[in-house]
Amino acid sequence: MSIAGSLFYALGNLLHPRILWLMVWPVFVALLVWGAVAIVFWTQFVLWLAEVLRAWIETATFFVSWDASDAARVAAKIVTLLAIVPLVQLTALLILGVFGMPEMVGHVAKRSFPELARRRGGSTAGSAWNAVVALAGLIALGAASLPLWVFPPLWPVIPVAIMGWVNQRVLRYDALAEHAEPAEMALIFREQRGAMYLLGVLLALVAYVPVVGLFAPVVFGLAFVHYLLGALRERRRSPIDVSPT
Repeated sequence: MSIAGSLFYALGNLLHPRILWLMVWPVFVALLVWGAVAIVFWTQFVLWLAEVLRAWIETATFFVSWDASDAARVAAKIVTLLAIVPLVQLTALLILGVFGMPEMVGHVAKRSFPELARRRGGSTAGSAWNAVVALAGLIALGAASLPLWVFPPLWPVIPVAIMGWVNQRVLRYDALAEHAEPAEMALIFREQRGAMYLLGVLLALVAYVPVVGLFAPVVFGLAFVHYLLGALRERRRSPIDVSPT
């Protein structure tokens, strides 16, 4: 099972009526939420961030005496815009994970993996905990990356690198919860770590493509389901014992 094959599979299934509906309403809700937040808090947040960036810039260029206020305001607006895009995407993903992933898993399993036994190793509580861990990881990685925002060339890289991890963390659990045992899930997550992160990074990148990025969560949700169910099928064909040691 290849990443490219799973992505092509996802694109080929977008015209199904239920999938089309899942492409629209989570993104619409996410845009409403963050649009309202931006209207209320945009000015205050940009001014606060500009002051933080001004202090960092002037500290980093201590050998030159200059007023960095204008540069800091422009940088604050750019950084805020760069941050809003992944937040909209993440919100849509979380909504999709709660309300859409079970339907996408059923859709993919029925069409491509009808013989795959459902061992139901996941649970609603496990899905909720996985979302909490993803959000906590986002906050922790965001806080750890703050000093790196001083360097403008890293601005496009930082949110993509962080969201690559968050995206795969959000999608992987629900993709396998219905079919895999806990031991199988742990093993596949470990074996497919690199591939899952790559899919997460691709989703983070596509999120910045106008219009197309709005529908990326469903595309990559389908791709995750297809890829990980394929990995589970291959794992079950393997003679290696997946029981916990």
